[in-house]
Amino acid sequence: MSASSTSSRSACDLKEQCCPNTSARKIPRSIYEHAREVERSLRDTPAFGQSRQGRKRVEMLFAHLKRILKMGRPRLRGPCGAQDEFLLAATAQNLRKLAKLVLLTEPQVTKAA
Repeated sequence: MSASSTSSRSACDLKEQCCPNTSARKIPRSIYEHAREVERSLRDTPAFGQSRQGRKRVEMLFAHLKRILKMGRPRLRGPCGAQDEFLLAATAQNLRKLAKLVLLTEPQVTKAA
């Protein structure tokens, strides 16, 4: 909570309308407001844009793993089982990407008549 200073309270003409029965108006401020201010100051930098793009790519890969490859919940038990299952799913995802790249870069062969 933050309260206004005494000098700013006396200068306000609308004090009687906004807080007539109190000596100061209390405004709630989140404990994370400092972190939000830092984020706001960094938002327009090129490094932040690049970081946001990279994070978006990774999030899309995880969404694909969860939704398409049914990796929302690991089936194998224990940390080693989950690691193995994730490794297999990531390998399958990389193989799909590789197949798409090969199909795109392969030269089109046309038969001459």
